[in-house]
Amino acid sequence: MAARTSTRPKALRSTSQIPLRTLGAGLDTPETLTSRIPLLSPTPHVPGGFAPKAVVGEVVPFGVVAFREGHDLIGVQVRVTSPDGEESLHRLRPRLDGTDRWVTDIALDVQGSWTFRFEAFSDDFATWAHATALKVAVGVDTPVMAALGAELLIRAAAEKDRPVAQRRRLTAIAAELSAADPEHVLAVATDAELSALFAERPLMTLRSASAPQPLLVERTAAGVGAWYEFFPRSEGAKRLKDGTVKSGTFRTAAKRLPGVAAMGFDVVYLVPIHPIGTSNRKGRNNTLTTEPGDPGSPYAIGSPEGGHDAIHPDLGTAADFRSFVRAAQREGLEVALDLALQASPDHPWVAEHPEWFTTLPDGTIAYAENPPKKYQDIYPLNFDNDPEGIYAEMLRVVQHWVRQGVKIFRVDNPHTKPLQFWEWLIATVNAADPDVIFLAEAFTRPAVMRALAAVGFQQSYSYFTWRNTKSELEEFLNGIAHDTSDYMRPNLFVNTHDILTEYLQFGGRAAYRIRACIAATAAPIYGVYAGYELFENVARPGSEENIDNEKYEYKLRDWEGAELAGDSLAPLLRRLNEIRRDHPALRQLRNFSAHWSDDDAVLVYSKHLDAAFTGTGHADTVIVVANVDPHSVRETTVHLDTTIWGVTPGEPFEVEDLLTGAVWTWSDHNYVRLDAFAEPVHILKVRQRA
Repeated sequence: MAARTSTRPKALRSTSQIPLRTLGAGLDTPETLTSRIPLLSPTPHVPGGFAPKAVVGEVVPFGVVAFREGHDLIGVQVRVTSPDGEESLHRLRPRLDGTDRWVTDIALDVQGSWTFRFEAFSDDFATWAHATALKVAVGVDTPVMAALGAELLIRAAAEKDRPVAQRRRLTAIAAELSAADPEHVLAVATDAELSALFAERPLMTLRSASAPQPLLVERTAAGVGAWYEFFPRSEGAKRLKDGTVKSGTFRTAAKRLPGVAAMGFDVVYLVPIHPIGTSNRKGRNNTLTTEPGDPGSPYAIGSPEGGHDAIHPDLGTAADFRSFVRAAQREGLEVALDLALQASPDHPWVAEHPEWFTTLPDGTIAYAENPPKKYQDIYPLNFDNDPEGIYAEMLRVVQHWVRQGVKIFRVDNPHTKPLQFWEWLIATVNAADPDVIFLAEAFTRPAVMRALAAVGFQQSYSYFTWRNTKSELEEFLNGIAHDTSDYMRPNLFVNTHDILTEYLQFGGRAAYRIRACIAATAAPIYGVYAGYELFENVARPGSEENIDNEKYEYKLRDWEGAELAGDSLAPLLRRLNEIRRDHPALRQLRNFSAHWSDDDAVLVYSKHLDAAFTGTGHADTVIVVANVDPHSVRETTVHLDTTIWGVTPGEPFEVEDLLTGAVWTWSDHNYVRLDAFAEPVHILKVRQRA
């Protein structure tokens, strides 16, 4: 669709939007890699040529390196085109840090494929005004500067797209300059109203432009949300008189949904819900022997009852699943389904398509391994023997669940499948339904994790679970906010059914509070695996997994009883999700700023959102101060860069602790005391000043 140009106001929010102008005559587009005014290192940018990504409502930093030879001043702007072809123009500001980098922030408000291009120009009036102010003030070249100024103003007055009244005024000022004394020439050069006029509508020469760049804006849930994971077979499960357990069903699991919604979560994520094989079935705690009633791992997918498009008969029917999805929607929850592309030895694929697996010299099929872990109950897929067939089948499976109402998939171990496959699958699915979201569960090398995000995964698990010290967290959180945020969206799960870190095993209940507070405030997406709110912290010896792991057995929990007894983290999770909803700054990824403390265990950071982007007309600033040592009381001084939220260093301002309600007067240096056994974290709202 051809771009439309218009001068009417746009709903697109930024702090730098200006009236639209076409580049027109004078655009410099020579056949060289650089333009007349160089435009280099544009951002957002993704290595490898993939399109950068954002979500609806996300404030995206746009930046480019631009300069020209000599001392003449330049201007830089970015022309942004929405999916429907509507253009808007936004002026960039120089950083003034010696990097020649120009930046602006824009909130993108429409889902779809956008483009952007940077434009630069020689700012002739600003150049003249700057030089004139320097020269005339010391009595140098006053007549020459007056004549040059008059020429510029006459040229500007000849531009027919300027308002008539403005053109007349410029003509009059030009006439006065021709015979003006030094004081009047200096007054024209420093006139604030005239400078503002030319700032809005510059006098341009040497116009240059970069090539258009793509930018994919996806639905908000791709980058914002609170996830809650549970095993539907455990919800409503009952222990029978013989000691075995009767599985929960989708109908009984639906009774848990109001509790999940009441804690403020947005997504309920289900582990695989398919039939489970019996060959090599794992017993409790990943043993190779099973007892009567052991349900097996839900990741050993496939049995005579069906495969990836089937539902475990203990859970119910396809109609029961659709009813569960509708029940979740009524609670304001979206269902995410585990997509684990592997098979048990009993999966129909094994008999129907043995070429989809790896056959060993002895004729057996290779089972899955992640040394030292072995998964004798799972066969990994081989994508190279019949790529056309296996690609088509995986697409069919995803499309089947999309038709059942699932729009979010948590993908198990995507790094063990070809990257090319994921690029193709996600693009194909999103071409038909751009609302479908894929979360990559890939705990692997950084380059692989980043590549998965670049080729299409909307969300990614991260190393957050293993970043626990102040220095580790500062480095990690700065990295996800500023180094990879153009394409990688981390989902900060505090735990998973596979991961119970030593920090949680040995940090006591304080560790659970600390990690939840940081995860919920440092990034716009975070997640919790059921049982976290009950402080389940006992690991299988020698591992980072819960003992009596839910992958291999049913877990019977009393959620309401624990909360009534004051033995649940649910009230804190509920409050954290309320805070996230109330503070738009916490729903952004790229606005993280680390601050300082005098204690190596006290982490300090802020999330700030300018008033132009909050939707309330007021800026939003949240400061988090966390004692990351769960075994101690810490007293220290924190040091803040208050200029981030517009407060002069040394100037007092009020903060309110959103967890306790306490109010303090702070400045850029503040004493804090954080007791890991009582209140290990401050989440502070900067109050608006009168």
